[in-house]
Amino acid sequence: MTWIEAIILGIVEGLTEFLPVSSTGHMIITSSLMGIQSNDFVKLFTVAIQFGTILSVVVLYFKRFFKSIQFYLRLVVAFIPAAIFGLLFSDAIDSMLENPQVVAISLVVGGILLLFIDKIFKKNENDDADNIKYPSAFVIGLFQCLAMIPGVSRSAATIIGGMQQKLTRKAAAEFSFFLAVPTMFAATAKKMLDFYQDGHTITSHEIGLLTVGNLVGFVVAIIAIKSFISFVTKRGFFVFGIYRIIVGGIILALLWSGHSLEVI
Repeated sequence: MTWIEAIILGIVEGLTEFLPVSSTGHMIITSSLMGIQSNDFVKLFTVAIQFGTILSVVVLYFKRFFKSIQFYLRLVVAFIPAAIFGLLFSDAIDSMLENPQVVAISLVVGGILLLFIDKIFKKNENDDADNIKYPSAFVIGLFQCLAMIPGVSRSAATIIGGMQQKLTRKAAAEFSFFLAVPTMFAATAKKMLDFYQDGHTITSHEIGLLTVGNLVGFVVAIIAIKSFISFVTKRGFFVFGIYRIIVGGIILALLWSGHSLEVI
């Protein structure tokens, strides 16, 4: 992996991680266009650069992360389902991750749902993402488990889960951001632990690539989160539904035309 490729992947991660568009789908297209060959470090890189995007949430919502212990308890409750499902079905998840067609279909199906999500939950009035009830937090956590299917999008699944629990678009998106912190931190830590347990080491060049990727992802994610909250509050999710369908269609077209795509 080159420095330019690390920067571009950092930009893609920062732009797509918190939007309901599937960062996995975008990584497939981006890596394919750049001709990046999947290997153990590349797979580690695409997960580890999530650390930068995690920090962007903590920085943007700093005061709310230190508001009360109940805030963290709600996140723990919401995180539990994904932790359990991830441990129980890790092999099946890894198998699906190797199938870009699953990603493409998930993008299209999720996109169709987003076309109608604003109308389905137009009467939601709960605008307080910090103080949702524990059962609601758990239900949102169950929705997050759907994101273990590549292409579903963790952000899309948890936002839809939040709206199903009567949160407004803004509140659902914010709780999705908060829940990303423990979820993505756990995924990053597990990936790095597995990397070292498999006997791999990281060179100074690779450390530099990870540093650059995280820094770029951090800056871009801050911009993306601010823009997303403003946009979705005013306009909703319809545009993201159209966009997902287009991206999924592009991946399917590439596959059907004989291109070999890898989920890195």
